[in-house]
Amino acid sequence: MIEVVDLAKSYGAVRALDAVTFEVRPGEIVGLLGANGAGKSTLLRTAAGLQPPDAGAVRIAGVDLARDPVAAKRALGYAAEEPVFYEELSAGEYLAFVAGVRGIDPASARARVEALAASFALADRLDEPVSRYSHGMRKKLSFVAAVMHRPAALLCDEALEGFDAASNLAAKDELRALAAAGAAILFSSHVTETIERLCDRAVLLHRGRVARRIDRAEWGAPPAGASPLEQAFLEVVRGS
Repeated sequence: MIEVVDLAKSYGAVRALDAVTFEVRPGEIVGLLGANGAGKSTLLRTAAGLQPPDAGAVRIAGVDLARDPVAAKRALGYAAEEPVFYEELSAGEYLAFVAGVRGIDPASARARVEALAASFALADRLDEPVSRYSHGMRKKLSFVAAVMHRPAALLCDEALEGFDAASNLAAKDELRALAAAGAAILFSSHVTETIERLCDRAVLLHRGRVARRIDRAEWGAPPAGASPLEQAFLEVVRGS
């Protein structure tokens, strides 16, 4: 579970978050929507423990992030909007480093990385240094690093931005699989159609506050899974 309780954060005179409260239950994908400057990235960075709040609390899988950050982050995955890497490492070395930090068995980590890399068209590029990666490849690498340990809680900040269509679908399949296994996922995106198809609920931020909470049934959600256009694209790609 992800619990955000009365979270507040200011940058000088700008109130980026103002008493934000909501939760993401296990097995649920919650979309986070808002205009530029609404506070989405501030919320996700704070929930990831990258910056302290001015007030309020974040609990990850029942653990208070401020009181026990190591235990909370052990249960957490975070795919950043602008990921940062050790540029001199190859992608494979970077993922091995992440697996080591996470305490994942090396053999299990290799198998998981190989499966994810194949899904995101990175399998033939793992030996290349991250410095050579394009923006889209960096985003995919960040996503792989965030989900490789199958976290109990996952934060996605525009995580699929820059993905090609096939990788976008693979990522959504991975997110659904994690949720089906009990993960709590908070998914921020500017693409409302993605949230409509992927998420169970949506939280709308406006000027740093929760303006509205909407359940999937309320927005007349389309069927989960690939859209007709995405299906046509996959038929072409997979048939080539």
